[in-house]
Amino acid sequence: MDIRAIGMGLAFAFMWSSAFTSARMIVADAAPLMALAARFLISGLIGIAIARALGQSWRLDRAQWRATVVFGLMQNAAYLGLNFVAMQRVEASVAAIIASTLPLLVALAGWGLGRERLSRLGLAGLVAGFGGVVVIMGSRVGAGLDPLGIALCVLGAVALTVATLSVRGATSGGNLLMIVGLQMLVGAAVLALLSVAFEPWRLNPTPRLALAFAYTTLVPGLLATWVWFLLVGRIGAVRAATFHFLNPVFGVAVAAALLGESLGLLDLAGVVIVALGILGVQLARAGRN
Repeated sequence: MDIRAIGMGLAFAFMWSSAFTSARMIVADAAPLMALAARFLISGLIGIAIARALGQSWRLDRAQWRATVVFGLMQNAAYLGLNFVAMQRVEASVAAIIASTLPLLVALAGWGLGRERLSRLGLAGLVAGFGGVVVIMGSRVGAGLDPLGIALCVLGAVALTVATLSVRGATSGGNLLMIVGLQMLVGAAVLALLSVAFEPWRLNPTPRLALAFAYTTLVPGLLATWVWFLLVGRIGAVRAATFHFLNPVFGVAVAAALLGESLGLLDLAGVVIVALGILGVQLARAGRN
């Protein structure tokens, strides 16, 4: 892992983590599912245009189409849809912390299904990571933590875990940007239908909404995905995933800086514990591979 890979990993972790703060800004002025559908429509069309310019084809094999549909439904529609709805009820830092447990959930599911073996370091990381989440949530119970918002975030993290386990390795064989663009269009179509069926129209055009929407569409939506694939190609998926341990740290820091979300000593202690737990799990997996 050289200096360039470290820089790419830090950039990806920051962009991924900052998406929760921009999402919180968006749902303050717009209906969440409608806004997210519009974001995926724009990001998907841009991604497909870039993919075509690079010579990529939308003639995908069966595994790639499966990855496209599963990720479009589970990652974009379910995971992000649930998080955008939840962001009306919970702080961005809370949503970021729950979502950052993805490596823990993937490792736990792989271990429970017999797909992976965890070393003592990996098991210790699981216990520490989930323990850190308990510390943070426990410290905020008295501050009006919304149970429904938390449940939506947890369901979103589970949906992303299912997607990750279902399509592991299915995006190999090229056409990566095309797959990314097409799965965004799948998410846009599903979210648009859900918005029309269940969501009241709400749009308050403000400069903050415009900036947050442009940022979340271009930076976490497209740029972070591109950097991630470059990083995976440089150092491999398992080593690249090690940078996920920074997500709770960056997520909480960005929310505190831009939204003024408060941080107590227990919050800070819990974030550090979660980060160390994720790092332990990822180092254990990297060492095994």
